[in-house]
Amino acid sequence: MRAVLVDAGPLIALLDRSDDWHEAVVRCVESIRDPLVSVWPAVVEAMYLLASSWPAQKALWEILETGAVLLLPLDEADLPRMKQLMEKYRDLPMDLADAALVRVAEREGIRRVLTLDRRHFSVYRLARKGPFTLLP
Repeated sequence: MRAVLVDAGPLIALLDRSDDWHEAVVRCVESIRDPLVSVWPAVVEAMYLLASSWPAQKALWEILETGAVLLLPLDEADLPRMKQLMEKYRDLPMDLADAALVRVAEREGIRRVLTLDRRHFSVYRLARKGPFTLLP
């Protein structure tokens, strides 16, 4: 699947003009021609971190409702691999949102991830495919 995975950090940076990453993320998103995709755990993390601003949370809802960022499904078949990933990277540690993103990337063949979390995503590896391409 030709797409770019979106982590929670860039979702927040898009909506918060005071965020240090806002301009870089906006420029990056404007340059991407493939669909932007994410998973519910990353959205939950972003909503939680935006909890002090209903307008920002509402804007995130609109991003999802308009399809600017599409949500890829996770189901019971993904759970064993997500658990494996969290165990493998427990020393970082890996959180549920990252495990879900890596799992979906492996399942769908997605190599690019829009993330501000270079510390973790530069370590994570896709099964039999190697490292992610990190954006911005």
